[in-house]
Amino acid sequence: MKNCYALLLLLCALVFTSFKGDHEDRARLKAIEKIKQEGFTNSKVMETLFQLTDVTGPRLTGSTGMKKAEQWARRQLEDWGLENAAIEPWGGFGKGWETHKSYVAMSAPYYQQLIAVPKAWTPGTNGLIKAQAVLIRVDSPQDMEKYKGKLRGKIVVYATTNAYELRVNFNADAKRLTDEELQKNTYDTHLDDAGANPNPYIKAPAGRRVNTLRPKLDSFLMDEGALAVLSGGRGIDGTVFTSNGASRAWNAKPVLPEMEMGAEHMDRLIRLLDAGKEVSLEMDMDNTFLTADSIENNVVAEIPGTDLKDEVVLLGAHMDSWHAATGATDNGTGSAVVMEAIRILKATGLKPRRTIRVILWSGEEQGLLGSRAYVKKHYGDKDTRKFKAAYEKVSAYYNLDNGGARSVASLCKAMMK
Repeated sequence: MKNCYALLLLLCALVFTSFKGDHEDRARLKAIEKIKQEGFTNSKVMETLFQLTDVTGPRLTGSTGMKKAEQWARRQLEDWGLENAAIEPWGGFGKGWETHKSYVAMSAPYYQQLIAVPKAWTPGTNGLIKAQAVLIRVDSPQDMEKYKGKLRGKIVVYATTNAYELRVNFNADAKRLTDEELQKNTYDTHLDDAGANPNPYIKAPAGRRVNTLRPKLDSFLMDEGALAVLSGGRGIDGTVFTSNGASRAWNAKPVLPEMEMGAEHMDRLIRLLDAGKEVSLEMDMDNTFLTADSIENNVVAEIPGTDLKDEVVLLGAHMDSWHAATGATDNGTGSAVVMEAIRILKATGLKPRRTIRVILWSGEEQGLLGSRAYVKKHYGDKDTRKFKAAYEKVSAYYNLDNGGARSVASLCKAMMK
């Protein structure tokens, strides 16, 4: 709820500005009290989060789950009394994708079900496959030569060296960065269609090197007749951060089925294979490509203003997520909070001077696509520097993305630069 009130207080600063004198001060305080009362006594934020996460589930852009979330959010905003609630399309995303089943286990030297998740935009296995595992380490195109003729009919365990380090962490999960540290921040957690997101703890140049290698490795593994791939991801203590394993483009080259494995289980496979032990694996993945169109959507609704209705205060959060879980932290919570903030303002009956518009983005995880498309359609092209009249009417933009500060900063920059 703290995030709700922070947003609401910022909104109040814009909505109820230009008052003067004691009477206006009392009116402002009364409005803030009504907001607090509604939030504390009639909060819907956990109900909203429940619907977005537990009920809807994963919301990968281009998936059935995301479409369900968009429909629900539009209806909910409309039911709360917001006006102009709409699902606004944007195009050019590529193929949709979703997974319906995933299973992987080690069957020898003993049975152990393993923690792993299909990589987005990779194919399924067309049923259960069983094969011996083979370990490869490929950090350059030259490394592939030593595996020629050794991979046919095998499940590849792809161990990347120097890509990331796993350490016992005795530090706090987060800290506030100084201005100097922010200036030095060169991390890049968003990639284009060419490949998967790198570990966000890798600086951008290293991430780009890994990214350029994967398409070559994918083609090599296909040509060599491997059956599937298991690769490591970031995260420890059983947590797996999912990503995409192939391009969503319509003309994307085919790749093998691939799963991203939890660090502890990946390390166990590597230790066994490094020791020369025979390891047998079995995998079963049912992944589906959705090819009806390339159209995705943002969800928009608003409270019209009064005397300054042509000026707009924007609230934003991305509603899309990755596919391994329910996308609560990134970014169901952010979406629930901005929805709750505008619900509270509507429920109090307060009349904002400016129009307050909430927008729930899609395509954020693939590179801020939904927000960029919205900006280009409504406000102008930041590349050509040709802006529309509506651009000058944006008073402020407040974005909430608990998934990462970098994406918040990038989105704000895309919206307001």
